[in-house]
Amino acid sequence: MLTRYASLAVFLALVVAASFVAGSFEAGEWYYHKLTRPRWTPPGWLFGAAWSVLHVLAALAAWQIWLSGHPARRRALAWWALLQLLNVGWAVLFFGIHRIGWAWFELGLAIVAAALCIHRFHQLSQRAAYLMVPYLLGLVFACVLNFAMWTLNGGSLTRLLP
Repeated sequence: MLTRYASLAVFLALVVAASFVAGSFEAGEWYYHKLTRPRWTPPGWLFGAAWSVLHVLAALAAWQIWLSGHPARRRALAWWALLQLLNVGWAVLFFGIHRIGWAWFELGLAIVAAALCIHRFHQLSQRAAYLMVPYLLGLVFACVLNFAMWTLNGGSLTRLLP
């Protein structure tokens, strides 16, 4: 029983660690608040709350896959781990080096990875796959918002690279 919940603690710790690293690239008055944002941009507190819930759901999904004991679980969890890395990568691109266009492209990769993760999870646990759907929807929303911000701040597809 203790081992069962210890594995949950590991998955929760992984999403917290990824969120902590991503959050270390803070928005700050110097950058994010000076960007032109669409009127429909949610307030910052809502982003924090929503993504906290999405990360907990993702940890629960990964835990379900781990508990399945299926031989293919490690391959399925590799997609989940990639999503955690892409989450950090987006923060580096968007907040760290101010490459909104690259961040938008990276979110596209994250959406593909999330869809593949859900597909792999579904093969092992429908519950785990369903727990990942809100995460995918959050990525889609973030991608649309990222693109709108990129466009409003002078970005275009021809300016992906500096």
